[in-house]
Amino acid sequence: MLFAVWWVPLAAYLANMGLSRALSSLILSSMAIGCMASPIVGMIADRYFRGQMVLATTNFIVGIMLLAAGLTNNPILLFIFLLTAMIFYMPSWGLTSSITMKHVDSDIFPRIRVFGSIGWVFAGVFSIFTVRFLNLDFDGTHMPFLYAAGIAIVAGLFNLGLPDTPPLAKGQKASLIDIMGFRSVKLMKDRNFAVFIYISFLFMIPFSMYWSYFSEYLADSGFQFISLTMNMGQLLEMFILLTVPIFIKKYGLRNTMIVGLIALAIRYASLIFGDGALQFPMIMISVLVHGVIFGYFNLGGQIYIDRKAPASLRAQGQGFIFFVTFGVGLLVGNFISGEIIRFFSVESAGATTYQWDYIMGIAALMSIICLAAFMILFRKEDYSVIELSESEMS
Repeated sequence: MLFAVWWVPLAAYLANMGLSRALSSLILSSMAIGCMASPIVGMIADRYFRGQMVLATTNFIVGIMLLAAGLTNNPILLFIFLLTAMIFYMPSWGLTSSITMKHVDSDIFPRIRVFGSIGWVFAGVFSIFTVRFLNLDFDGTHMPFLYAAGIAIVAGLFNLGLPDTPPLAKGQKASLIDIMGFRSVKLMKDRNFAVFIYISFLFMIPFSMYWSYFSEYLADSGFQFISLTMNMGQLLEMFILLTVPIFIKKYGLRNTMIVGLIALAIRYASLIFGDGALQFPMIMISVLVHGVIFGYFNLGGQIYIDRKAPASLRAQGQGFIFFVTFGVGLLVGNFISGEIIRFFSVESAGATTYQWDYIMGIAALMSIICLAAFMILFRKEDYSVIELSESEMS
């Protein structure tokens, strides 16, 4: 809830500020940069401080930074505040999981983890409350930052009451190469694994058009409840994720990931025709396929890594794919998508006119290229573990 309440409408807010496309792309990349830097914070926390205290501290810092972001009109300061917030926020994902699994059985964890998805969906309530009861605008304003700051402070206070969790890796050597997952690069000697990594990186370019810029599209289309609209994708995602293991068992991992890429192409193809009476149903299609895209390609990819990587490199493999996708991939994707939007938009008399059919058409084309490349280059296999020599393993 803390992340969703401000991230979902961020692009609309930046558009209202009238920032240059390059500066907007930089601010929207605060998450991607935070993804790449946050493992350092996590590495320190794992070795020197109690888990619940680190989690509380990160939330307090995030709360202060988001409050500052909501009170400034300076775009440079906004970027600094959001980047700092994300550097401290992103480690909380892994830290929350590690604290939970330290104190409960692993088979109970999925029941707890689902509340993350519920929180994301529930974040839409803040927009309804602000518009209906306070009679104030929400999407495209600074209000989401203020709500998120309050949520972060409440979360930090709650964290102080969590069970005591001593440093999980106290006394272990701290290797940045291991923490970032870079040692798993050696797995790319396997052709299929290399294809998967490259396609996952390219996948993030069209994916970023929705993840980072869709609120700008909805705002330009006249939507009032942007956050609530986009959160419908996460609501359906909770149920779609349950179908992923069943689909993998029946049709295989390769076909599962292909379905995810098909859904990505459907998302943008539907938006090309999102005009007039068809606008609302086409937008809802693009939102509701989010669970298929994320569950079947992203989650399917994580399962693929777990099956292909040797036991000693599985955790690093997961860290590496996260770095490639939501780190470097999202960073590059934000700037490319931002430039596509800039090229197909015109500033006139203080207003921006977008050519969304061309913008979404290019995103659809990129999605189709990713799909075709994956189908041609990623071969069928039995998903046996990649064999590595002892020297490669070390």
